[in-house]
Parts: sequence; C-alpha cells; structure tokens
Amino acid sequence: MTPRAVPNTRRRVPRAERERQIVDAAVAVFGERGYAATSMDTVAERVGVTKPVLYTHFGSKEGLLLAAIARARAELLEVVATAAAATTDPESMLRDGTLAFFTYLDRRAPAWQLFCSEARVTDAALEEIRTQQTDFIAALLAAQVPGTAPERLTGWAQVIVGACERLAVWRGQDDAVTAEQATEYLMEVAWTGLAGLGRRDR
Repeated sequence: MTPRAVPNTRRRVPRAERERQIVDAAVAVFGERGYAATSMDTVAERVGVTKPVLYTHFGSKEGLLLAAIARARAELLEVVATAAAATTDPESMLRDGTLAFFTYLDRRAPAWQLFCSEARVTDAALEEIRTQQTDFIAALLAAQVPGTAPERLTGWAQVIVGACERLAVWRGQDDAVTAEQATEYLMEVAWTGLAGLGRRDR
C-alpha cells in the first residue's frame, strides 16, 4: 500500500514581507552587536532562514544596511509629509513636520545611531535623506514666501535640515531634551528669521 503524501502546510512568505522581516532582524542585531561584529549567520538565525536567502535578497551585509536606510528614508518622508499635510498654514507645517522628524528618530533611535556611526558605508545614503528633506522643506517655504528664487529657498532649507541634524545628534547625547523642545529651538530661530524675510521687499 502506497503511503499517502502529506501536504506541505508551510506558508510561502511573499518576497516583500520576507525582506521586511530580514531588515527588521538586521537592524535589531546591528543595534545589539554593532555592524562590524554582526554576521549574516546571526541575522539569518534571527529571521529563521538560511544565510543564502539573505544574499539572494540583499547581496551582502552592506547591502542589507543600505536597504535599512532606504526604508528609513521612505518612512521619514511619509511621517513628515503626513504631519505637514494635516495643518493649514506654513508655520504649522514646518513646526509639525519638524516634530514628526524628531519623534520618528526617537522611535528608531538604535537604527538611526547605527546609520550615523557607519559613515564609511552609509554616507551617500544619508546624503539622500538630507536631499529628500531639503526638497520637502523648500516646498513648504515656497508657500510662506512666494516668488522667492528657488536657490534661495534651497539655501534656507539646507540651513533647517542642517540644524535639525545637529539637534538630533545633540539629543542623542542628552536624553533630557525632548522632541518638543528641539522643535521649539528650531522654530525660535528659523521661523522668526524667515517671517522677517517674508515681510522684506524683494
């Protein structure tokens, strides 16, 4: 008598879901052990897959780190844009968008610190995040001071993005500074100055 075949009940995980699981595990392990001390074997074990699966999806450990940054870039734009879209005036857009930026970094603190510490690998990818935020803020500022030359808007946006980044680094060294406080510090300098520029005859 031929034994009856036992059906395979294991669910095939869609590629996008599997990649999300791998990136989640990688960020957790990188945060625990540091990038250099983390092996692909460890990440694979955390996910519950074989090491070749990781290489199939991301190519290398560096590719996995860059994938984590790419996801963070997309998430950051989404949370900032969502916060800004929920407001009705330019000042609130900048304030709420800035607060969303700092709040996101709080939620992703270990990952963000990892990205910043691995400058050799992540410098170009982090620059893409800066460019993304600069473009977004320049568009918000255009609503406050219509008719301003694009290069001037970009210059102002570069100042704000740079200030936010330095505030984020400072907050990483001083847990007492809240996201709300950092937002106020930015607004006290940037918005007051920009409001004056908006009233100036061009």
